[in-house]
Amino acid sequence: MNGLKTPVNTGREREREFEFGDEDFRSLRDLVREKTGITLSEAKRELVYGRLSRRLRVLNLGSFREYRQLLASDQGKDEIGDFINAVTTNLTSFFRENHHFDYLRDAFLAPIVAAGARGQRIRIWSAGCSSGEEPYSIAMTIAENLPDWQRMDIKILATDLDTEMVERGQNGVYREDRVAGIGAKRLSTWFREVPGAGARHYKVVPELASLITFRRLNLMEPLPFKGPLDVIFCRNVIIYFDKETQRELFLRVAPLQRPGALLFLGHSESLFKVSEAFSLIGKTIYRRVAG
Repeated sequence: MNGLKTPVNTGREREREFEFGDEDFRSLRDLVREKTGITLSEAKRELVYGRLSRRLRVLNLGSFREYRQLLASDQGKDEIGDFINAVTTNLTSFFRENHHFDYLRDAFLAPIVAAGARGQRIRIWSAGCSSGEEPYSIAMTIAENLPDWQRMDIKILATDLDTEMVERGQNGVYREDRVAGIGAKRLSTWFREVPGAGARHYKVVPELASLITFRRLNLMEPLPFKGPLDVIFCRNVIIYFDKETQRELFLRVAPLQRPGALLFLGHSESLFKVSEAFSLIGKTIYRRVAG
Protein backbone atom coordinates (compact mmCIF):
# COMPACT_ATOMS: atom_id res chain seq x y z
CA MET A 1 0.00 0.00 0.00
CA ASN A 2 1.32 3.45 -0.87
CA GLY A 3 -1.18 5.46 1.15
CA LEU A 4 -2.84 6.96 -1.92
CA LYS A 5 -6.57 6.65 -2.33
CA THR A 6 -7.74 5.24 -5.63
CA PRO A 7 -10.07 7.85 -7.15
CA VAL A 8 -13.64 6.81 -7.74
CA ASN A 9 -14.58 6.71 -11.41
CA THR A 10 -17.24 9.39 -11.13
CA GLY A 11 -19.09 11.12 -13.92
CA ARG A 12 -16.59 13.93 -13.58
CA GLU A 13 -13.74 11.49 -14.28
CA ARG A 14 -15.50 10.17 -17.40
CA GLU A 15 -16.06 13.70 -18.69
CA ARG A 16 -12.36 14.53 -18.63
CA GLU A 17 -10.70 15.48 -21.88
CA PHE A 18 -7.70 13.25 -21.08
CA GLU A 19 -7.51 10.07 -19.05
CA PHE A 20 -5.48 10.71 -15.88
CA GLY A 21 -4.83 7.63 -13.80
CA ASP A 22 -2.81 6.87 -10.68
CA GLU A 23 0.27 5.97 -12.70
CA ASP A 24 0.12 9.31 -14.52
CA PHE A 25 -0.17 11.28 -11.31
CA ARG A 26 2.52 9.34 -9.44
CA SER A 27 4.97 9.57 -12.32
CA LEU A 28 4.48 13.32 -12.77
CA ARG A 29 4.53 13.91 -9.02
CA ASP A 30 7.85 12.06 -8.76
CA LEU A 31 9.28 14.12 -11.60
CA VAL A 32 8.22 17.34 -9.85
CA ARG A 33 9.95 16.11 -6.68
CA GLU A 34 13.11 15.19 -8.59
CA LYS A 35 13.36 18.47 -10.51
CA THR A 36 12.18 20.99 -7.90
CA GLY A 37 12.16 19.39 -4.45
CA ILE A 38 8.44 20.14 -4.21
CA THR A 39 6.31 17.38 -2.70
CA LEU A 40 2.79 17.23 -4.12
CA SER A 41 0.12 15.57 -2.01
CA GLU A 42 -2.83 13.60 -3.31
CA ALA A 43 -4.88 16.76 -2.79
CA LYS A 44 -2.96 18.37 -5.69
CA ARG A 45 -4.13 15.78 -8.22
CA GLU A 46 -6.74 18.05 -9.80
CA LEU A 47 -4.33 20.97 -9.90
CA VAL A 48 -1.76 18.84 -11.74
CA TYR A 49 -4.37 17.60 -14.20
CA GLY A 50 -5.75 21.07 -14.90
CA ARG A 51 -2.41 22.77 -15.43
CA LEU A 52 -0.78 20.03 -17.47
CA SER A 53 -3.83 19.49 -19.66
CA ARG A 54 -2.98 22.87 -21.16
CA ARG A 55 0.46 21.58 -22.10
CA LEU A 56 -1.08 18.54 -23.81
CA ARG A 57 -3.25 20.83 -25.92
CA VAL A 58 -0.34 23.10 -26.83
CA LEU A 59 1.76 20.08 -27.86
CA ASN A 60 -1.18 18.40 -29.62
CA LEU A 61 -0.83 15.24 -27.52
CA GLY A 62 -3.65 12.78 -26.97
CA SER A 63 -2.83 11.43 -23.51
CA PHE A 64 -0.80 11.91 -20.36
CA ARG A 65 1.07 8.75 -21.26
CA GLU A 66 2.34 10.46 -24.40
CA TYR A 67 3.28 13.51 -22.34
CA ARG A 68 5.21 11.38 -19.84
CA GLN A 69 7.03 9.67 -22.71
CA LEU A 70 7.96 13.06 -24.13
CA LEU A 71 9.34 14.25 -20.79
CA ALA A 72 11.45 11.10 -20.51
CA SER A 73 12.90 11.45 -24.01
CA ASP A 74 15.76 13.53 -25.35
CA GLN A 75 13.20 15.64 -27.20
CA GLY A 76 11.55 16.41 -23.86
CA LYS A 77 14.46 18.45 -22.50
CA ASP A 78 12.96 21.64 -23.91
CA GLU A 79 9.58 20.81 -22.32
CA ILE A 80 10.90 20.41 -18.76
CA GLY A 81 10.95 24.17 -18.22
CA ASP A 82 7.33 24.55 -19.31
CA PHE A 83 6.39 21.53 -17.19
CA ILE A 84 7.92 23.12 -14.08
CA ASN A 85 6.33 26.49 -14.84
CA ALA A 86 2.93 24.84 -15.17
CA VAL A 87 2.90 22.98 -11.86
CA THR A 88 4.56 25.53 -9.56
CA THR A 89 2.27 27.89 -7.68
CA ASN A 90 2.93 31.65 -7.60
CA LEU A 91 0.93 33.64 -5.05
CA THR A 92 2.28 36.98 -3.90
CA SER A 93 1.51 40.65 -3.29
CA PHE A 94 3.33 43.84 -2.44
CA PHE A 95 4.32 44.05 1.24
CA ARG A 96 2.85 40.64 1.98
CA GLU A 97 3.38 39.83 5.70
CA ASN A 98 4.12 43.48 6.30
CA HIS A 99 5.72 42.93 9.73
CA HIS A 100 8.80 41.57 7.95
CA PHE A 101 9.33 44.85 6.14
CA ASP A 102 8.78 46.77 9.38
CA TYR A 103 11.47 44.64 11.01
CA LEU A 104 13.81 45.17 8.07
CA ARG A 105 13.32 48.92 8.50
CA ASP A 106 13.69 49.04 12.29
CA ALA A 107 16.27 46.35 13.02
CA PHE A 108 18.43 46.45 9.90
CA LEU A 109 18.13 49.80 8.14
CA ALA A 110 17.68 52.13 11.14
CA PRO A 111 21.06 51.19 12.71
CA ILE A 112 22.77 51.91 9.38
CA VAL A 113 21.22 55.38 9.34
CA ALA A 114 22.08 55.95 13.00
CA ALA A 115 25.72 55.03 12.34
CA GLY A 116 25.86 57.46 9.45
CA ALA A 117 27.10 54.72 7.13
CA ARG A 118 27.39 55.92 3.55
CA GLY A 119 29.45 53.39 1.64
CA GLN A 120 28.05 50.29 3.29
CA ARG A 121 27.66 47.13 1.23
CA ILE A 122 24.18 45.56 1.44
CA ARG A 123 23.29 42.21 -0.12
CA ILE A 124 19.78 40.76 0.02
CA TRP A 125 18.37 37.61 -1.58
CA SER A 126 14.69 37.18 -2.40
CA ALA A 127 14.40 33.41 -2.96
CA GLY A 128 11.15 32.40 -4.63
CA CYS A 129 10.48 35.97 -5.78
CA SER A 130 7.53 34.98 -8.01
CA SER A 131 6.47 37.93 -10.21
CA GLY A 132 8.61 40.45 -8.34
CA GLU A 133 6.35 41.99 -5.73
CA GLU A 134 8.59 40.86 -2.86
CA PRO A 135 11.93 42.22 -4.12
CA TYR A 136 10.30 45.49 -5.17
CA SER A 137 8.80 45.77 -1.68
CA ILE A 138 12.29 45.24 -0.24
CA ALA A 139 13.67 47.90 -2.58
CA MET A 140 10.96 50.39 -1.62
CA THR A 141 11.63 49.78 2.07
CA ILE A 142 15.33 50.48 1.52
CA ALA A 143 14.79 53.58 -0.62
CA GLU A 144 12.28 55.05 1.82
CA ASN A 145 14.54 54.59 4.84
CA LEU A 146 18.13 55.07 3.64
CA PRO A 147 18.65 58.72 2.62
CA ASP A 148 21.80 57.91 0.62
CA TRP A 149 20.55 54.68 -0.94
CA GLN A 150 21.43 55.71 -4.49
CA ARG A 151 25.08 56.24 -3.51
CA MET A 152 25.39 52.99 -1.56
CA ASP A 153 26.51 49.54 -2.71
CA ILE A 154 23.11 47.83 -2.56
CA LYS A 155 22.16 44.74 -4.53
CA ILE A 156 19.03 42.61 -4.30
CA LEU A 157 19.10 39.22 -6.00
CA ALA A 158 15.62 37.97 -6.91
CA THR A 159 15.31 34.35 -8.00
CA ASP A 160 12.53 31.97 -8.89
CA LEU A 161 12.14 28.54 -10.42
CA ASP A 162 9.50 29.74 -12.90
CA THR A 163 11.01 31.47 -15.93
CA GLU A 164 7.73 33.25 -16.73
CA MET A 165 7.62 34.76 -13.22
CA VAL A 166 11.23 35.90 -13.50
CA GLU A 167 10.42 37.64 -16.79
CA ARG A 168 7.38 39.35 -15.27
CA GLY A 169 9.44 40.57 -12.35
CA GLN A 170 12.13 41.86 -14.66
CA ASN A 171 9.54 43.76 -16.68
CA GLY A 172 8.20 45.35 -13.49
CA VAL A 173 4.74 46.07 -14.94
CA TYR A 174 1.62 45.46 -12.81
CA ARG A 175 -2.11 45.88 -13.28
CA GLU A 176 -3.88 48.54 -11.24
CA ASP A 177 -5.42 45.93 -8.93
CA ARG A 178 -1.95 44.54 -8.08
CA VAL A 179 -0.67 47.93 -6.83
CA ALA A 180 -3.92 49.13 -5.27
CA GLY A 181 -2.86 48.26 -1.73
CA ILE A 182 0.45 50.11 -1.56
CA GLY A 183 -1.03 53.60 -1.14
CA ALA A 184 -1.18 56.67 -3.35
CA LYS A 185 2.16 58.11 -2.18
CA ARG A 186 4.13 54.96 -2.93
CA LEU A 187 2.37 54.51 -6.24
CA SER A 188 3.22 58.05 -7.40
CA THR A 189 6.81 57.80 -6.14
CA TRP A 190 7.86 54.38 -7.38
CA PHE A 191 5.61 53.67 -10.38
CA ARG A 192 4.66 55.34 -13.64
CA GLU A 193 1.45 54.61 -15.52
CA VAL A 194 1.96 52.73 -18.76
CA PRO A 195 -0.06 54.25 -21.65
CA GLY A 196 -2.42 51.93 -23.43
CA ALA A 197 -5.96 50.72 -23.79
CA GLY A 198 -7.80 48.53 -21.31
CA ALA A 199 -6.95 48.16 -17.64
CA ARG A 200 -4.38 50.55 -16.20
CA HIS A 201 -0.87 49.23 -15.76
CA TYR A 202 2.03 50.66 -13.78
CA LYS A 203 5.76 50.17 -14.26
CA VAL A 204 8.42 50.38 -11.55
CA VAL A 205 10.67 53.42 -11.99
CA PRO A 206 14.18 52.63 -13.31
CA GLU A 207 15.94 54.00 -10.22
CA LEU A 208 14.25 51.44 -8.00
CA ALA A 209 14.48 48.60 -10.50
CA SER A 210 18.26 49.15 -10.75
CA LEU A 211 18.68 47.69 -7.25
CA ILE A 212 17.39 44.29 -8.34
CA THR A 213 18.82 41.51 -10.47
CA PHE A 214 16.32 38.83 -11.52
CA ARG A 215 17.54 35.33 -12.26
CA ARG A 216 16.03 31.89 -12.74
CA LEU A 217 17.25 29.53 -10.01
CA ASN A 218 16.30 26.02 -8.96
CA LEU A 219 17.01 25.66 -5.24
CA MET A 220 17.75 21.96 -5.75
CA GLU A 221 20.78 22.88 -7.85
CA PRO A 222 24.10 24.32 -6.58
CA LEU A 223 23.67 27.94 -5.48
CA PRO A 224 25.67 30.09 -7.93
CA PHE A 225 26.81 32.71 -5.39
CA LYS A 226 28.86 32.78 -2.21
CA GLY A 227 27.64 35.73 -0.16
CA PRO A 228 27.91 37.01 2.44
CA LEU A 229 24.22 37.92 2.41
CA ASP A 230 22.89 40.35 5.00
CA VAL A 231 19.26 39.36 4.59
CA ILE A 232 17.45 36.41 2.99
CA PHE A 233 13.74 36.34 2.24
CA CYS A 234 12.80 32.68 1.70
CA ARG A 235 9.08 32.94 2.28
CA ASN A 236 6.40 30.43 1.32
CA VAL A 237 9.00 28.29 -0.44
CA ILE A 238 10.02 25.50 1.92
CA ILE A 239 6.39 24.75 2.82
CA TYR A 240 6.38 22.64 -0.38
CA PHE A 241 9.49 20.66 0.66
CA ASP A 242 9.66 17.65 2.95
CA LYS A 243 11.86 17.88 6.08
CA GLU A 244 14.87 16.19 4.53
CA THR A 245 14.84 18.53 1.54
CA GLN A 246 14.51 21.50 3.90
CA ARG A 247 17.54 20.31 5.90
CA GLU A 248 19.62 19.85 2.77
CA LEU A 249 18.66 23.31 1.53
CA PHE A 250 19.63 25.13 4.72
CA LEU A 251 22.92 23.25 4.96
CA ARG A 252 23.75 25.12 1.73
CA VAL A 253 22.06 28.39 2.67
CA ALA A 254 23.60 28.86 6.13
CA PRO A 255 27.19 29.38 4.88
CA LEU A 256 25.96 32.30 2.78
CA GLN A 257 25.36 34.36 5.92
CA ARG A 258 27.53 35.62 8.75
CA PRO A 259 26.39 35.51 12.39
CA GLY A 260 23.77 38.20 12.98
CA ALA A 261 22.37 38.15 9.44
CA LEU A 262 18.60 37.95 9.03
CA LEU A 263 16.36 35.27 7.51
CA PHE A 264 12.63 35.67 6.90
CA LEU A 265 10.34 32.67 6.35
CA GLY A 266 6.64 32.46 5.44
CA HIS A 267 3.87 32.51 8.03
CA SER A 268 3.40 28.71 7.94
CA GLU A 269 7.10 27.82 7.90
CA SER A 270 9.60 26.96 10.60
CA LEU A 271 13.19 25.78 11.02
CA PHE A 272 12.27 23.59 14.00
CA LYS A 273 14.17 20.31 13.56
CA VAL A 274 15.46 21.67 10.24
CA SER A 275 18.50 23.82 11.06
CA GLU A 276 20.39 24.87 14.18
CA ALA A 277 22.28 27.54 12.27
CA PHE A 278 19.48 30.06 12.91
CA SER A 279 17.70 31.22 16.05
CA LEU A 280 14.08 32.41 16.10
CA ILE A 281 13.90 36.08 17.16
CA GLY A 282 10.42 37.06 16.03
CA LYS A 283 7.38 35.92 14.11
CA THR A 284 9.00 33.79 11.36
CA ILE A 285 12.14 35.95 11.71
CA TYR A 286 15.49 34.23 12.27
CA ARG A 287 19.04 35.34 12.97
CA ARG A 288 22.16 33.46 11.84
CA VAL A 289 24.06 32.20 14.85
CA ALA A 290 27.76 31.48 15.22
CA GLY A 291 29.13 28.05 14.55
